[in-house]
Amino acid sequence: MKHLLIAAHGSRRESSNEELKHLGMRVSAMLGVANNQVDVAFLEFASPSIENALFELFNDHVTEVIVLPYFLSAGNHVVRDIPAEISKVLAQWPDKKITLLPHIGALDSMVGAIAGAFES
Repeated sequence: MKHLLIAAHGSRRESSNEELKHLGMRVSAMLGVANNQVDVAFLEFASPSIENALFELFNDHVTEVIVLPYFLSAGNHVVRDIPAEISKVLAQWPDKKITLLPHIGALDSMVGAIAGAFES
C-alpha cells in the first residue's frame, strides 16, 4: 500500500498545525483515497514528527511512503533535515520504500498557483 506524507515545518501556533492537517484531508479527498492514506508530519514544534509518522506507517504494514516537503524553498530543512529523518527510518526498515519528492516551491504547478493568485 502506498501512502503520502506531507512533511511540514511545524509551528508553536497550534491553529497553523491544524491548518496543515486539514490540507492533508483536502488532498486525500481530491485524490479520492481514504483519509488514512494521506498524513501530515512535522519537523519541529508539533506532532507527529516525521520519524514517528514513518514508524507508525510501517508498523501499520504500509510498504511505500511518498514524502512531499511542504516548503517553498530548498533551505536546510529540505536539503538536510528531512533526508536525515528518512535515512534514520530506512536504517531500521531497509525493506521499505520512501520516495522524497521535490519541495512544493520547486513544482511547476506552484508557478501557476502564484500567477492565478495575482490575477484573481
